[in-house]
Amino acid sequence: MRNGHRVFDADTHIRPSAESIRPYLSAKVLERIPDLEEHRVPITVGMAGEVRTEPYRHWYRFGRGGNSWAGKGPRYLGEAGPREGEERDFQTFMGAHFPTEGGGDFDARIRLKDMDEEGTDAHFIVHTGGAGHPDEELEMEFIKAEHRYLNDFCNADPHRLKSCITITPTAVEASIEEIKRWGPSSWAVAVHPKLPIDYPLDHPDLEPVWTAVEEHNLAVIHHSNSSGYPGYRDLWNNPFLGRLASHPWSAMRAVGAFFGGGIMDRHPGIRYGVLESGFGWLPFWAKRMDDQVVYMGYVSDDLKHKMSEHMTGGRFFTGVVLHEGEDTVRMVTDQLGDHILCFGSDYPHAESRFPGSVDLALSWDGLSHGEMEKLTWENPVRFFGEP
Repeated sequence: MRNGHRVFDADTHIRPSAESIRPYLSAKVLERIPDLEEHRVPITVGMAGEVRTEPYRHWYRFGRGGNSWAGKGPRYLGEAGPREGEERDFQTFMGAHFPTEGGGDFDARIRLKDMDEEGTDAHFIVHTGGAGHPDEELEMEFIKAEHRYLNDFCNADPHRLKSCITITPTAVEASIEEIKRWGPSSWAVAVHPKLPIDYPLDHPDLEPVWTAVEEHNLAVIHHSNSSGYPGYRDLWNNPFLGRLASHPWSAMRAVGAFFGGGIMDRHPGIRYGVLESGFGWLPFWAKRMDDQVVYMGYVSDDLKHKMSEHMTGGRFFTGVVLHEGEDTVRMVTDQLGDHILCFGSDYPHAESRFPGSVDLALSWDGLSHGEMEKLTWENPVRFFGEP
């Protein structure tokens, strides 16, 4: 709690190292990848930009990073091509000091200490969900191992640490089994679809997954990353444009597909939300979707509600990004209601304002006490459930 407000941070992260995941891997992985340890790469830079020193921890990598703007030779705007020998620098850390090493990987007690410093009562944790192995069966084994790891990590304090179940269309039945296994647990409060490039979120093959999600009273989140962004081919090799455009466009596409595919209509118990993708676009997108459904069509034949009604109807949520600030919160709240936005810090990534993220949001004194309470606690609780 901070200054009389309970705080549920709806957008935090974890990326377990190979050393953290190794004890949770199945015998199948160890048998089929006998050279597993040769697929480790050292973690030389932490998630907030910290320069690590030996002895390094590692991540497993198998050469399938997907399609991404992040790894290409960077071009500065106004220049014809990348500068010779230029490599992309890590982004600028936006906080006062780095989060404590270990809180985003191997020690839940460290994370809880950082939470106490920042003034957060609960974290929703987005995780990596796999290791990028090209064999779909083995990739699912890495996903299962990460769920087992999260079960132990979050149970260090199950009221404060929450996370999500990764689901994938490459293993629908296995994804449903993971929902059945972990859905009743205290830590699993949402599912996170991990889609191959060009695979639509509204694909009918995922319908059994949405049924299982609804049966277990789980939320569905969208959280994009630099691998597989829509439009990644059109960013002109510029990291600024990549980060500027890709998160919000990815979320816009996801919202349009989830609503327009009729998923919210067919599953009236599902809650859907987007994280770390901006939020000032919500009023514009609501109006544009309503108009384009009529003008263009090509949506589900069985839509029962307008797109804007799904956005404002109490089952859609969006995590704020702090740089958009109080004025944008005010605009979205005035146009769509005060029941949609959720506080999010992006801990322990470089975009967080650690340890001042909560204080920054609480400085928005144009919001009433009730509006702030909804932003920092009531809306995330309605999205993810009571901690």
